[in-house]
Order: sequence, then C-alpha cells, then structure tokens
Amino acid sequence: QVQFVESGGGSVQSGGSLRLACVASGYSTRNRCMAWFRQAPGEEREGVAAMDDAVSTKFANSVKGRFTISKGNTKNMWYLEMWLKPEDTGMYYCAARTGGLCGRVFSGYNYWGQGTQVTVSS
Repeated sequence: QVQFVESGGGSVQSGGSLRLACVASGYSTRNRCMAWFRQAPGEEREGVAAMDDAVSTKFANSVKGRFTISKGNTKNMWYLEMWLKPEDTGMYYCAARTGGLCGRVFSGYNYWGQGTQVTVSS
C-alpha cells in the first residue's frame, strides 16, 4: 500500500523557517518526480517546488530564493526547507509521479500525502 506522510508543519512568525519532510512507504522515488504543493484557504492548490532524482528543480516564482527542495538519505524521503512570509500560510502536500520534465511542469502528480499545516504570522 502506497502512503505518503508529511511532517514538520507548524506556526511561526514572519522571517522564521520550517523544514517539511515527506516519507513515502510502499513507493520508491527512484526515477520519479518529487514535489511539494500548497493550498491556502479559498485558493486552488499550487505547485511550490519539484525535483527529479538528479539535480533538476523547479520553484514557483513566489518562493524562489526562499525555499529549497532536497532528497533525504533514503530514496523514499524528501524535504522542503522554507524561510517564511505570511502569504506562505496554507496546507502543504508532498506528491510524486512518474514521467519526465520534473523541473519543467507541476502537472501529472498522482500520489499525494494528507498534508501538514503551515501558519505564518506577521
């Protein structure tokens, strides 16, 4: 059974940082795209960061220079490190998919976690 579990969410003040982690069980991320999405209240879910198994990455313009996506020491784990602003508040989801163009598009993700809440106060 495939399961993705996020952790690391919480409440911080603007300018603070959080590190989210995603652990995938029953699923190998080898040769897969791994990503983070978020959804703010009343908004659609949007792609935040994505990477492949090598060095290709993609970031939403709103988080460039503040967010970093990286792999864990095991192939089924990845992270999102964030330096935060109030507009980053939302539910954050990890996701994965097969196929290429990991560093080009945020579409086609078909495995998802349940989400972890991030709240940033001003």
